[in-house]
Amino acid sequence: MKKTIAIVGLFLLTTGMQAQEKSVENTKIPAWLNNIKLSGYGIVQYQGNTQEGAKANSFNLRIARVSLDGRIANDFYWKAQIQFNGNTATLGSSPRVVDMFAEWQKYNFFMVKAGQFKRPFTFENPMHPIDQGFLGYSQNVNALAGFSDRAGTQASNGRDIGVQIQGDFLKNNNGRHLVHYQVGVFNGQGINTGDVDQQKDLIGGIWVMPVRGMRIGAFGWTGSYARKGTWTETDDTGTDIVKSGTRSLQQRRYAFSAEYKFNDWTIRSEYIHSTGKAFKTRNQKSGDTSDCNINEAIGSKADGIYALAIAPIIEKKLYAKARYDMYRPNAEWNKAKTMYEIGVNYLFTKNLQINSEWAFVNDRSLAKHNYNIFDIELAFRF
Repeated sequence: MKKTIAIVGLFLLTTGMQAQEKSVENTKIPAWLNNIKLSGYGIVQYQGNTQEGAKANSFNLRIARVSLDGRIANDFYWKAQIQFNGNTATLGSSPRVVDMFAEWQKYNFFMVKAGQFKRPFTFENPMHPIDQGFLGYSQNVNALAGFSDRAGTQASNGRDIGVQIQGDFLKNNNGRHLVHYQVGVFNGQGINTGDVDQQKDLIGGIWVMPVRGMRIGAFGWTGSYARKGTWTETDDTGTDIVKSGTRSLQQRRYAFSAEYKFNDWTIRSEYIHSTGKAFKTRNQKSGDTSDCNINEAIGSKADGIYALAIAPIIEKKLYAKARYDMYRPNAEWNKAKTMYEIGVNYLFTKNLQINSEWAFVNDRSLAKHNYNIFDIELAFRF
């Protein structure tokens, strides 16, 4: 909490200094200060859920973020962003740093980023939550790209700490790049957390852009998620043995992605597959990582796919949308959760919009498989 207060204070101090310097006539504003930009956004939500035994009907503050970004010596871009939502009791919902990085951008074909930022995995992961268009990111991206990760890490919004290179190359006759690549080395522990097992995650992707608005890509991820604590194992005689130390769970993932944007339409689909065990408990607050037992119920494989379309009814103003979203936490149909979603989005201005949708959910892990979700969100940016 002290860290958050300090960061907010820095934001206010920086913007205050900028306003003060601009108000003094004939005062030269330092170049590095003059190009700093303060921005942010918020999403207010109403959601109803008819799931048996877990019915809900509530207004929520889904998310609020404030960020500073700017350039240094033209070649370097930097960004710092914090998030506020919910209460401060858990790592998943307390105010926290989500982005803190700098990137050398002198050459389009070779840029270097260091700090805490989005993992280079899937098309949807790096998308702005408002631009993504639905009540949330797809289930497979949430579970397998580092949001509410299957392995048991704290909620990390698809981010980690590391170093990444990326770039575009092969221009066509119109000067448009045809290929993009990105690859990074990360701690593998999620946001605001140091490495535990001295192993690193290697994550990367490459995609081609054969026509304007279209991209087709493939991604790979190899690494581990680790904890220090205790766990119980059963030996050959059936005796339970308590062990302690560092336990690493290897993770191997890949994804195939396709997207086409044309005439104000968006069509996108992604398939993700994961191999690797998960911890039984999810890291929600400090101290949760001491439980190193394995979640045997979901095994070591998972996969999921989504396909969506967002179509203009009134260009740049009113959109209809639909999404098929399926995730299998054990790569078997007996626990598959499938969501069929339809809705509309209305843009009052480019900085203010309202999104609404209805989702019919079929969750085979529940005694009563079917229920409904109703969601309305007011989103704004500044």
